[in-house]
Amino acid sequence: MKTLIATAISSALLLSACSEPSNTTTNKTAQNEQVSASIESTNPLFVRSTLQYQTPNFNAIKDEHFIPAFEKGMQEQLAEIEAIANNSAAPTFENTIVAMEKSGELLTRTSRIFFNLNGTDSNEARRAIQSEMAPKLAAHGDNINLNATLFSRIETIYNQRATLNLTGEETRLVEVIYKGFVLAGAKLNEEQKTRIREINKELSTLGTQFGQNLMALTKSNVIIVEDKAQLAGLSDAHITSLANAAKEAGHDGKYLIKITNTTRQPILASLENRELREKVWRASAERALTGENSNADIVPTITKLRAERAALLGYDSYAHFGLESQMAKEPQAVLDMLSSMVPSLLQNVDAEAAAIQAKIDASGANFKLAPWDWFFYAEQVRKDKYNLDENAVKEYFEFNRVLKDGVFFTMNRLYGVTFKPRPDLPVYHENVEAYELFDEDGTSLAIFYADYFAREGKRGGAWKSAFVKQSGLDNQRPVIVNVMNIQKAPEGEPTLISYSEATTIFHELGHGLHGMLSQVKYPTLSGTSTSRDFVEFPSTFEEDWAMHPEVIANYAKHYKTGEPIPKDLLGKVIESRSFNQGFDTFEYVAAALLDMEWHSLPASAPKQDIVKFEQAALEKHNVNIDYIPPRYKSAYFNHSMGGYAAGYYAYMWSEILAADAYAYVQTQGGLNRKIGQKYRENILEVGNTRDLMESYKAFRGQEPTTEALLKRRGLSVTVN
Repeated sequence: MKTLIATAISSALLLSACSEPSNTTTNKTAQNEQVSASIESTNPLFVRSTLQYQTPNFNAIKDEHFIPAFEKGMQEQLAEIEAIANNSAAPTFENTIVAMEKSGELLTRTSRIFFNLNGTDSNEARRAIQSEMAPKLAAHGDNINLNATLFSRIETIYNQRATLNLTGEETRLVEVIYKGFVLAGAKLNEEQKTRIREINKELSTLGTQFGQNLMALTKSNVIIVEDKAQLAGLSDAHITSLANAAKEAGHDGKYLIKITNTTRQPILASLENRELREKVWRASAERALTGENSNADIVPTITKLRAERAALLGYDSYAHFGLESQMAKEPQAVLDMLSSMVPSLLQNVDAEAAAIQAKIDASGANFKLAPWDWFFYAEQVRKDKYNLDENAVKEYFEFNRVLKDGVFFTMNRLYGVTFKPRPDLPVYHENVEAYELFDEDGTSLAIFYADYFAREGKRGGAWKSAFVKQSGLDNQRPVIVNVMNIQKAPEGEPTLISYSEATTIFHELGHGLHGMLSQVKYPTLSGTSTSRDFVEFPSTFEEDWAMHPEVIANYAKHYKTGEPIPKDLLGKVIESRSFNQGFDTFEYVAAALLDMEWHSLPASAPKQDIVKFEQAALEKHNVNIDYIPPRYKSAYFNHSMGGYAAGYYAYMWSEILAADAYAYVQTQGGLNRKIGQKYRENILEVGNTRDLMESYKAFRGQEPTTEALLKRRGLSVTVN
């Protein structure tokens, strides 16, 4: 049957021709139907992929396929939702909740593929599609969430849930769906719903623009260096990579320094030229405040709209709204945790800053410590204290060994899983590798895409996502991707990474296994569909395995000789882990507090000036130190303006769980299948099917304490 969306596209195609003969309506209709049928038959998104686990056929998918698939997907799901809402039969779990879980297959498939590609391999066409579709998708979500007839059915089931003989997972699903509809505005009156729709449309447009501004800046906000001498302190390989980047950007014979996503820039640890260090730092810290890609007005507008939406729903602020469904529950719990750390952190920071200033003075330089000096001189202090050369350490952390002999090895020893290359599966970029995940009995569990190297068109940072989610409802296994931005070595040379980058690979695969090992019936609750302040726990838990004796002995080997990392060097690496923790923790806490302050504004507050507000927020919590800016400033704080709004604290909250869990595992024999299986069954497989603290206690036997966190960070900090 010809769909409305296909008809509309057909008409658009015909109208774009130079001149169409004036024939009868019948002839035009026939032509439209032919074009429509052609579109449907050639669009690979319209049907399930025939590849294993519906892995996308990236070789067949083209940018022009997305808008028709989005439009048809929304149309199909709305028809499905209308059928559910208007069902003449009394509402039941099966005919309402399960039916909703099964709806929107085409839209879900299209959205997952598109937004993953747009984040990892963006281009002008995809950014245009995102801009066009964002408000339409927001309106589509509102059409479902604000459907009064549908909500009436959901509410009936919710109110009767105790008498319906539901399983624990089914009860949890009803509660999660009901709460989601309430938080979306299902109980508001029509006037309020109209305003919610307007706000959501504005937020979708602004959020898209915020992200696209940052994406554009990854290309334009760079430092071009003409004199190689200014790059003193960098390795020859690093300088070569900067020269190659410049050549690719049309600056042959020069050197191009790209700006990474956080305020801190890794290159600052090596650059001897102070003037160049300042240029790099300012390009980072002052980005998106002025010019064509400015977010200076977008951030205050987003936060004010969020506050208004929260007020319509009966909350004092967006932070109150956002935290109600998190483990923290209340903004004050987060503020108490973060603020209680500040006094001790200041002591650590003061000591670290004094050591750095002493190093500056000893070098004969006559200046006070500035933010662009911290990493360069901290590295000198670290070398003095531990006699540790970061470049020498990297020689034992070759990327492929870290991934395969480190991360994959650990996951096999803990969970019994094995990663096997799948070069036959299509990939969306030449630097992406596909794997199949197998259980210890040979059962296939998932497809995994490894996308670890930086490139133009990829947003900054590191993350896990899903092309296909696990669902027991239709026996669907997941297709998961891990993404990072490691600088790949020039052709023919090994990619050597820092220990920090190594732990990030462990971290992201923790997220990845949370998605791949999921054994949940309903997709709404599967994999990483947990609260933000829990979801970072399984990933952070994996980080410390990078330094476990058995693990590091298996992968930390010299990239040339294959010799294991010397014991004395390894000892220094381990000992130095607590170095600069005052800085690391302080910049994180400052960013988390900044996020909370933006989202604690009431709807009645006037629109803020981004720079003045940021300054006042940091001063309020005594974290306004000029040489330690927040890990993210407001104009490029993608977490805060995106999915982690009022939730950036979650990393620290989750770290409490992770540190406590890792310490407990060491009392149970450390790296072994027995304790790994217990963790797998109680944390990784269950998703959001039960109260999250109950899942933790099922594994650990008790709620966590902060003792292990303090030890992990080497800080004497009291966390409430």
